[in-house]
Amino acid sequence: MARQAVRAGIGTIQLRDKEMSKRALYKEALVIRQITRRHGALFIVNDHIDIALAADADGVHLGQDDMPAEEARRIMGKRKIIGISTHSLGQALKAQDAGADYIGFGPMFHTSTKDAGRPKGTKMLSRIRGSINIPIVAIGGITWENVSEVLSAGADSCAVASGILSGNIKANAKKFFRAIEQQIESAQA
Repeated sequence: MARQAVRAGIGTIQLRDKEMSKRALYKEALVIRQITRRHGALFIVNDHIDIALAADADGVHLGQDDMPAEEARRIMGKRKIIGISTHSLGQALKAQDAGADYIGFGPMFHTSTKDAGRPKGTKMLSRIRGSINIPIVAIGGITWENVSEVLSAGADSCAVASGILSGNIKANAKKFFRAIEQQIESAQA
């Protein structure tokens, strides 16, 4: 899937698997690192700083129950990317103050990928955009039909799983890119 996604133009791959053993996750990370490096894409490991460092990933994405961002920065260094999942304005401000490079915010809409709680919606996203200076990656239930709404509300980018990976990855990516291009054109008009 990672290979197909980067060939389709996806610029960042996040390895997220809550079931796989750490050994298997590490092996998968090594393969994905080779793929992303070859295609000039960023590679982020979810939750596991040790695997991110061992695989020379570009960064790590941490949840609210994972290691604090300040400690992650001490371990990862200044050159690696640290993202933090947030679900409220308070969490977003805390992540920014702790030195996160970006926040993941959501879920924007209902999602079947994981139990992420009640959707936050674009109004809350706009409120957070007005309060923080670091990039916001919107997540949760984002499709090519609603991606422009999310970007208009202030997201810098979007994390998408099933919207890209379900079915034909290349065709799905094209739909997203078309919707994003139309959003950019209408914003410039």
